[in-house]
Amino acid sequence: MTRTAVLLFTRDLRVHDNPALAAAGRDADRVVPLYVDDPARAANPNQRQFLLESLDDLRESLRALGGGLVVRRGDTVAQVKDVLAATGADLVVCASDAGRFAEGMLAGLAAAAELQVVPGPAAVEPGRLLPSGGGDHYKVFTPYWRAWSQAPRRPIAPEPDRLDVPDLPGSHDLPPAEPTATCLPPGGERAALARLDAWAPGSGDYGERHDDLAGDRTSRLSPYLALGCLSARAAADDPRLPEAMVRQLCWRDFHLQVLAAFPALTDTPYRKGASDTWDADLTALEAWRTASTGVDIVDAGMRQLHAEGWMHNRARLITAGYLVKTLGLDWRDGAAHFAAHLVDLDEANNWGNWQWTAGTGNDTRPNRGFNHERQTARFDPEGAYRDRWSRA
Repeated sequence: MTRTAVLLFTRDLRVHDNPALAAAGRDADRVVPLYVDDPARAANPNQRQFLLESLDDLRESLRALGGGLVVRRGDTVAQVKDVLAATGADLVVCASDAGRFAEGMLAGLAAAAELQVVPGPAAVEPGRLLPSGGGDHYKVFTPYWRAWSQAPRRPIAPEPDRLDVPDLPGSHDLPPAEPTATCLPPGGERAALARLDAWAPGSGDYGERHDDLAGDRTSRLSPYLALGCLSARAAADDPRLPEAMVRQLCWRDFHLQVLAAFPALTDTPYRKGASDTWDADLTALEAWRTASTGVDIVDAGMRQLHAEGWMHNRARLITAGYLVKTLGLDWRDGAAHFAAHLVDLDEANNWGNWQWTAGTGNDTRPNRGFNHERQTARFDPEGAYRDRWSRA
């Protein structure tokens, strides 16, 4: 009996090391590749432009394997049900993920058909590592890093030689993106691998220079990791990457396992007993949003965000620290503004880092301050970053 599976792409828009693609090709005779553009998980305009390019790239890669890509718009579970009915498929293969949307989607899919959930966007899956003192996740990064560094990782998923694809149902036309940033990276797996190959050979000084704002020694791989155009699992064992970069991959997994255990991370303080009282100065909030605070380093970071849909990680800490520690404004407002612009928007990373900065999250020093003058002296001593993103 011929078995047909719907292969639901989510945050794994690639063919290399894609456990869902490998499982569908192995466990079904025919495969229907599907992506659902769900308004409930809408990307901001900058990430949407990146997403559309990534879907085009994925479609070409699947065609090279003899397949194609069905793209639908609407509620994910409803669209999957429609494709199941149209193709006679009886199996759905999908990558795991964390957060309220992902949990609800996977529960709905499980009720609709046989569901096979495979490893998702992490190098080490949430729940794989548990603290020795008990609990369902690590609350502190350093012991997690030690455990993560020693943990065996899943094998790299093989790419099928070819996909046997039935007659595919129709796709929906997706509305075009209207990005607010003027300088976005190209989307897709091929662009991700090209960026990795261009950056990795010269990354030996990353550990010493990744906080240098003007030097811009960061990898700029985060947009590709956020949508799974690049495999975090494969990158974690890439011998070209320095340990300091691998540690950043571990931070992604750390926040993901926190989100898996605490899906309310986007709106509720993670740390029990954390103060959640903030000033309500709308004028100050608007000045921060519009890069009009008068603090050069803060305004420079916000201008980079608006121009590129991306911001240097050190600038993210400085701008976030200024909002919550200096102005005393609500971290949720800051996280929402970042979420409206970041091409590398990642639920666990964005809100996990904002809570860390605000002292409501996983920072073991919740009263940590971020003095923007000291940060400027350390990480932009010559003013080159500020000059680059000045109003002029």
